[in-house]
Amino acid sequence: MAETTVAELVFTDPAERDDLGAFVAKAVRLDAQGLVRLRARDAHAVDAWVSTPFDVLATRTVSGGVTPHDISVAGSELLAGLAVLRGDRIDPGVAKDLLWRSPLPPSTGWLPVDELPVDVVTELADRGVALARENVGPQGTPPASLLDQTVLTVSGGGLDVKIPLRCLFALSGMGFLGGGTDSGGTETRDVVRVTATDSWLRIDARYGAVVRRRHALLPLLV
Repeated sequence: MAETTVAELVFTDPAERDDLGAFVAKAVRLDAQGLVRLRARDAHAVDAWVSTPFDVLATRTVSGGVTPHDISVAGSELLAGLAVLRGDRIDPGVAKDLLWRSPLPPSTGWLPVDELPVDVVTELADRGVALARENVGPQGTPPASLLDQTVLTVSGGGLDVKIPLRCLFALSGMGFLGGGTDSGGTETRDVVRVTATDSWLRIDARYGAVVRRRHALLPLLV
C-alpha cells in the first residue's frame, strides 16, 4: 500500500508567515472559493499562486519549504491554518490539485522590459476602477472589452509589451500597489518592474506580482 505524503508548509521567518497570510487573505476576499497553489521554487523558497477574477494570476514568494513540492489547496483552509496555528509549520489543507485549471508561466527566459513609478501605475488603476464602475455589466462586473483595453505599452529587451487594464485591476485588488518606508520612516518611491517572455507578461510590485499570457491561446482544430 502506497504511503500517503503529509502536506506541510514550513516557514523560516515569522514575518514570511504574516506576508503569506496577507496575500491569501486578499485572494480569499476576491474569491472565497479560490485555490492557492504552493510550489517550491528551490530548497529555500515557495511560490504561492492564485487565479484572480480578472483572469490574471497573482503570486508572492516566501522563504520556506512545502511538502509535497507542488500542491493546490483551498484559500480559505490555508488562511484558517495560518491564523490558528502560529508555529513555523502548518498543515496547508487538503490537496485539491485536480481543481487547479490555470497553467503557470515558465521559471526562466524572462527579459527586463521597463520600470514604472508605482504612483503612475496606481493612478492608472484608480482611473480604471472609476471607469469600470460606470460600465458595470449585467453580472455586476466590468465587460471583458473594457478589461482588455491597453492602458500602457512598454518597450525593452527587444519586446513591445501591451499592458491591459485587467492587470492593473489585479495589482490593485491584491493590494500590491503600495509604497514602503525606509529605516528612518521616510516613504520610499517604489517602482513596478515589467518583464516578459514571448508568451507571458509579468508585473512585479513591492507586495507581489501579477502574470498573464500576452496572447490568447488558439483553439485546437478537431
